[in-house]
Amino acid sequence: MNIFGIGLPEMGLILLIALLVFGPKKLPEIGRSLGKTIRGFQEASKEFESEFKREAQQIEDSVKIKAELEESQSARDQTRSS
Repeated sequence: MNIFGIGLPEMGLILLIALLVFGPKKLPEIGRSLGKTIRGFQEASKEFESEFKREAQQIEDSVKIKAELEESQSARDQTRSS
């Protein structure tokens, strides 16, 4: 098991130190707070990613429309000059 580059032995050591520092009564509360914080970061990350993809798609669509418009204008200009 490897989370954030931290293996199982390292996680056990971190939990042991946290237990010694904060005590058994405070540890579940800290874990809940940490879980909520991580969940918030994940949601923000997903929202940012979806917004980025949406904006990239809009730019891509705009580029396609501009290319089609330039192509039709070029064809129209060629027709007029003939």
